[in-house]
Amino acid sequence: MPTLSAEVREETAADLEAVAELLGDDRETTIEKALQEGLETLRVRVAVERYQTGEVSIGEAADIADCTVADWLEIAHEKNLTAQYAPEQLADDAATAIDP
Repeated sequence: MPTLSAEVREETAADLEAVAELLGDDRETTIEKALQEGLETLRVRVAVERYQTGEVSIGEAADIADCTVADWLEIAHEKNLTAQYAPEQLADDAATAIDP
């Protein structure tokens, strides 16, 4: 497993220790969980932004968010996104839904 290092502010280090204690985990496990959840959040944020501007289709947004089209549609619904859907995208997205 690769090792990463980063300098963080004192407040961030203190927050990390507090959250690790709340979770009953060690610092390394807490960092891994925080990174994973943060990366998932960032992927969804980028997918939402690109989908809202019409830059990507439903299937492409799902790929960016690293989820299925069905999961993306649920995310889009939760975020009250307006459909950015051109007829030519239907075939691509249907193919993605059938054979991810």
